[in-house]
Amino acid sequence: MMLPPVQEKTELIEVVRITDPMRHLSAEDLVGDDVAIWEAAQVSDALTLISSVPGSELHRCFIPGWGIRAHSATDLLFQIAFCFQCHGARLWGPGVPGELDGIHSFDPDSPPALELLQGFRGSRPGRLRELFRRS
Repeated sequence: MMLPPVQEKTELIEVVRITDPMRHLSAEDLVGDDVAIWEAAQVSDALTLISSVPGSELHRCFIPGWGIRAHSATDLLFQIAFCFQCHGARLWGPGVPGELDGIHSFDPDSPPALELLQGFRGSRPGRLRELFRRS
């Protein structure tokens, strides 16, 4: 899957469990439960996985269950909502050029996509809230 050139500025990724998937076809922001923050090597690994996921035939449902928000040190760069059912990933945000903005196909059964999904599922909802309560 093609990522925007601003991916090189990514320092932090928020992993989001999407709670209202029907709104993500044209929503301006990715909404759901923030379940993890990936930094440093996790960012690099995630972007490598995403960029190495091959294309596939796009189906019609687009009901994404997982997403990411990619940030630089100061700004939101881009967002991706993944639908592992219809093989679609919506890419959008302030750092996304017009020709890349929209839904792209990906193969959810490919090894990089399965590894990415495993990383998403390994992120526990509520974990961030627990961390903030302790501090």
